[in-house]
Amino acid sequence: MNITLDTIQDKVEFHQAYDLKALERTIEERIEMNKALLLKVHSVQHQAVFDPVRNKLQYSAVVHFKP
Repeated sequence: MNITLDTIQDKVEFHQAYDLKALERTIEERIEMNKALLLKVHSVQHQAVFDPVRNKLQYSAVVHFKP
């Protein structure tokens, strides 16, 4: 049985929340978790859209990690 260990080259995570503070908190938690995998934030993209069902803004973010 052969075991090979490869490093993660890229990782992309998607997050969403109805509260901007909650979204920021989630992203910060994920950044700390990915530090254990030796990944750093390469870029963050975010946007806000109106959700007519809840009558609120919905915030979303894409976080791209690289070694």
